[in-house]
Amino acid sequence: MDFAGRLKRDLVGRSEARFVYLNNFEVERSWSVGEPKLPGAGIAFAGVTVNRMEEMGVLLAAAEDTVVLKAPMDQEYAAYLSRVGAAAGQVVWAESSEPARTVTEDALASPQLIETLRGLADGNTYLMPLGVSPAEERLAVRTGLPLAGPGAEVCKAVNGKVYSRRLADAAGLTVVPGEVCETVGELSGALARQLAGAGRAVVKESYGVSGRGMVLVPDERAAARLVRRLGRRGEQSRADLVVESWIERAEDLNYQFIVSRAGDVRFLTVKAAVLRNGVHQGHRFPVDLPAVTTAELHRAAGLIGRQLHADGYAGLVGVDALLGPDGTLYPCLEINARFNMSTYQNRIAERFIPEGRHGIAATIELRPSRAHGFGEIADALGDVLFDGGGTSGVLVNNFATLNAAAVAEGPFRGRIYVVCVAESPDEALSLRAETELRLRKLAES
Repeated sequence: MDFAGRLKRDLVGRSEARFVYLNNFEVERSWSVGEPKLPGAGIAFAGVTVNRMEEMGVLLAAAEDTVVLKAPMDQEYAAYLSRVGAAAGQVVWAESSEPARTVTEDALASPQLIETLRGLADGNTYLMPLGVSPAEERLAVRTGLPLAGPGAEVCKAVNGKVYSRRLADAAGLTVVPGEVCETVGELSGALARQLAGAGRAVVKESYGVSGRGMVLVPDERAAARLVRRLGRRGEQSRADLVVESWIERAEDLNYQFIVSRAGDVRFLTVKAAVLRNGVHQGHRFPVDLPAVTTAELHRAAGLIGRQLHADGYAGLVGVDALLGPDGTLYPCLEINARFNMSTYQNRIAERFIPEGRHGIAATIELRPSRAHGFGEIADALGDVLFDGGGTSGVLVNNFATLNAAAVAEGPFRGRIYVVCVAESPDEALSLRAETELRLRKLAES
């Protein structure tokens, strides 16, 4: 049974069920509405580009499944995925689409698409969002497609960083020194304690996402400035912050598992961040870890998964972990009880990265001066483009993000997502570098 079949069996009890994938990236933006915010937190990548990440779902769906998109796919890209055997499901899209809206918001504004989805409601077809907010609940009601997982209230509750911190503490997992601040008045003391221990601290909003909602505090002056700014709200105002010591990283890990409706926890994958000269290059897999580290990740997954189930959650879970420079494993920095990037690479790994092969999942940032069709991308990549026949190459697993922010004049920011497959981690990393070189040359032409 492949990944799609196992996911269906775990969530709805039938591997032969059909899923309608709704890949609503950054659902956290909905969960964070009305929640306390940090001043001066990081700025995320443009929302119009993030919204087009929903195209990744086409590589997740099985032949019987459907993927909801904001717009039709580039025909050459769709043909490429079909030719190499990377995409199998059906695709539908919103007839009313606006760049700043999420795929769910587009779907709710598209009567024809709603009717199409209603036609799929047969008692064996389920709506499978990346994560569930009230918007996805409304879409489920309007289409008659039941949600494959829990509702918005549960999903929000188990995705907060405060929830993650408290669960890790209660489970007895090794945690980064830190604490939760429920009110603004608690922040000054928490920062003083963490700065005294580590010299630097980090403050996190409970529902921050993609670089937003996190502030690095390098010293006491910065701490005093942050406390002063937040103090204007009043010491008893709600904060819901996690304050932690800054730990130098030896290796950033992300592991993924499934919590079934019955409460079983099934471990899936581990990926590790790849840095070159301090610059993030992507995530590599498989990861060669010491046996004791692997065992501890599996143990942590079991503890976290069982608590999530007790709190009403069933579905995909991704957890960020950290190996410190002294070899200490911190197995639960943050819980993401939803799909994550690894989810969209599972079928790719099953089909194209057998034992003995290695992959690096990477994001290539570009500043093209005009929109490009996939045919131009394929030509630029040339002999390194994965063709389905060999065992190495670059598989493009999202193209829509390249042109999402296109403007009439001047360069704009775009992204292409790729998985570089090779015989060794070093060869995969070299392939990633060659891919970026060729695509930047195209963007600059």
